[in-house]
Amino acid sequence: MSSASLENPYQRPCPISNQDSADIVDEAITFFRANVFFRNFDIKSSADKLLIYLTFYINVALKRLEGCRTLAGGTKAIINLGLENVPIPGEAGFPFAGLFSLPQSKKEAVCTVDAELFRNYLKQIREETSGRLLSVAYRPNGTPNKWWLAFAKRKFMNFIAP
Repeated sequence: MSSASLENPYQRPCPISNQDSADIVDEAITFFRANVFFRNFDIKSSADKLLIYLTFYINVALKRLEGCRTLAGGTKAIINLGLENVPIPGEAGFPFAGLFSLPQSKKEAVCTVDAELFRNYLKQIREETSGRLLSVAYRPNGTPNKWWLAFAKRKFMNFIAP
């Protein structure tokens, strides 16, 4: 999977993108409410795979925000979600096992630098998505935006968010 650039100042696996252009996280959040209704996708590139992964992650994050009535409560829920283990293809808990190529052996899945780099990439992109999602899921006064949180009830590609 190729790495998409992000608008962030951190030295992590994702390269920094041009601040003036929208990145994959902006695209995932912008088109989430339309994409969540799709049952299947025509995958043409690795960017499409990442968009599917981010759409599912936004669905999971909204599910966690569903019961939070304030921005502070939502921030706490998102931080707790960020502290959870990030599964990668080949591990239990990865939602789209057929979407990404599986490791050829157990050694390749657990012991390679690429696996950790991939895990760190997914973790970073989840953190970036979470931070930006809070700004649309809550109004400037800190109250929930019902037009966003209503989508927490939707299944994405027949997956039920945990």
